[in-house]
Amino acid sequence: MVYYIYIIVHMRMKSIQFYFAHAVKQGASDVHLVGGKKPSIRIHGILEDVETKLLKDSELRTVIASILSSAQKKQLEKGKELDMSHAISDGTRFRINVHFQEGNIALAARLIPENIPSPEELAFEPALNGFTDLLDGLVLVVGPTGQGKSTTIASMIEQINQKRKAHIITIEDPIEFLFQDDKSLIEQREIGEDTHSFSSALKHVLRQDPDVIFVGEMRDPETIATVLTAAETGHLVFSTLHTATAAEAVERIVDVFEGPKQRQVLIQLSAVLRGVVAQHLLPASSGGRVAAREILINTPAVSNLIRENNIVQLKSVIQTNAKIGMIPMDTSIDRLLKDNKITDDMAEKRSGRQRKI
Repeated sequence: MVYYIYIIVHMRMKSIQFYFAHAVKQGASDVHLVGGKKPSIRIHGILEDVETKLLKDSELRTVIASILSSAQKKQLEKGKELDMSHAISDGTRFRINVHFQEGNIALAARLIPENIPSPEELAFEPALNGFTDLLDGLVLVVGPTGQGKSTTIASMIEQINQKRKAHIITIEDPIEFLFQDDKSLIEQREIGEDTHSFSSALKHVLRQDPDVIFVGEMRDPETIATVLTAAETGHLVFSTLHTATAAEAVERIVDVFEGPKQRQVLIQLSAVLRGVVAQHLLPASSGGRVAAREILINTPAVSNLIRENNIVQLKSVIQTNAKIGMIPMDTSIDRLLKDNKITDDMAEKRSGRQRKI
């Protein structure tokens, strides 16, 4: 009787695979399923309803449970949050977060492209290609959620994979792009599956003989401190932060620490930082989205500003160093507008000022 009721309930709602496959077909980037609300997908940055019927929380709980392992179910029950990845029948993978809101279950899924985009496809500036030739130091890609940070870093790592023999270790939550060894040896470690946490993995990663390390996100003081140490000891480290600008990224790292430790971090960061890319995806005039990027390159002048905690001056340094590859966000937006890749209206909304091109 219980099994019969389960089947009836399960059949009332479309499967998760249906919504994921629909998102792929529509060219969407995200899927949102929330108990008590209409299912929606995000296409070119805009949310669109999949259907008008509200999802029943009880039914959504059942279909979400159908893609979870026993360990994941326990983790969700205990922590009320779960990050994971999932592949549908055609091999398309999604990065998933399951959570609760107002007592109802909710799922947000980000589509992970099967192929890692090339620098040409992502319209890399010369500085980004230059970062892949580095042998040590820290490169940060920052921006709000959903701005393509992981995609940009994946493309840079794939360049290294294609260009030189290196041991690359990624620490991700969850694993997103799947790399195939080319010239490099690549190990991908997933939080919860292969290691307990970013900080735990980083404690041991230096004993695993890496040349390049990708840390999915610098979330806590311990992780940040270990990342700085890894970059300081001759490794090339890529990571992300949720900040809007390059200066805010530096500020965030420093502000995590207090007292004498803050001074130490300023000195470390000034020495190991190689560059910061602040990225925002804007609706393109021809459809899809294009990246506007602010780029900070660590020069002796930048290093001195960081060491002296004079972060407020970084913006002006970016504006006056275009010759060596630095790009202010406004300049990047101006270029996109000049090339007719975005509209005047979008340029004004993004920058908050009228433009004369």
